[in-house]
Amino acid sequence: MGGGHGLAASLSALRFLPSEITAVVTVADNGGSSGRLRDELGVLPPGDLRQALAALCGDDEWGRTWARVLQHRFDSAGDLGGHAVGNLLIVSLWELLGDHVDGLDWIGRLLGARGRVLPMSSIPLDIEATVRQPDGRVTEIRGQAEVATTAGEVMSVRLDPTDPPASLPALQAVRDADWVVVGPGSWFTSVLPNLLVPDLSRALHETQARRMLVLNLEAQRGETEGFSPQRHLEVIGAHAPDLRIDVVLADRDSVDDVTRLSAAAKDLGAALVLESVARGDGSAQHDPLRLAATYERIMRLPL
Repeated sequence: MGGGHGLAASLSALRFLPSEITAVVTVADNGGSSGRLRDELGVLPPGDLRQALAALCGDDEWGRTWARVLQHRFDSAGDLGGHAVGNLLIVSLWELLGDHVDGLDWIGRLLGARGRVLPMSSIPLDIEATVRQPDGRVTEIRGQAEVATTAGEVMSVRLDPTDPPASLPALQAVRDADWVVVGPGSWFTSVLPNLLVPDLSRALHETQARRMLVLNLEAQRGETEGFSPQRHLEVIGAHAPDLRIDVVLADRDSVDDVTRLSAAAKDLGAALVLESVARGDGSAQHDPLRLAATYERIMRLPL
């Protein structure tokens, strides 16, 4: 569950495991190519869905080629400039078939994707945030792109509408799952929105699946700048106070205070697992193979 580059990183790892994968993807993006298509056609923003599909492409020539096609952006000064091919392909299938899930399933079959990609809601959503500005003023900000790039401290987020219809296949996937993996990703605009859809949140509370929360390798400039790993967990607890987590996974080298992080994980009902899951090249990116091996070990643990 998530969106953007964080969810793509998780899916790039999970595709190596012998498992059935379903990605439940946030649909609140309002910037770039996705925002333009959303405004012009009234469709779900396709960008995060596209990234999830690309991440699930196989690591063979077919998969790598189609992943590049999906992610390719037109470079021109015209109307197509900045649009991703995958976004246009997704929206085309939606218009032809009249159904979001059917369109995504058809693209998944075309790509030979290692799993299924589903929107978290059947309607496009907006994110609203309460933000403390650098000068101390508390303001309200609307829009995923605006929240992600704010210079202030995000205090809380909510969805508009507050009670959107959840995707029924997504609800069923959560209920049927053995494991639900939440994160990594942009904390306020990709991770938390899935927990704020009431029916989806209820399914996550009621499922018999074990729940894993994966922390980012570092705080995100703007959105969570200055946040410690434990602060990320406190934000989850504040927005979803009844949610119980079984495992919190963090990169060993990204944690300065293990004691405090372990205590914050315990507050969510979770055990803290520390592993080396970063690429090791100085970038703040997860290594797909290291993350896959860690997922496999955790999912075999008797919790």
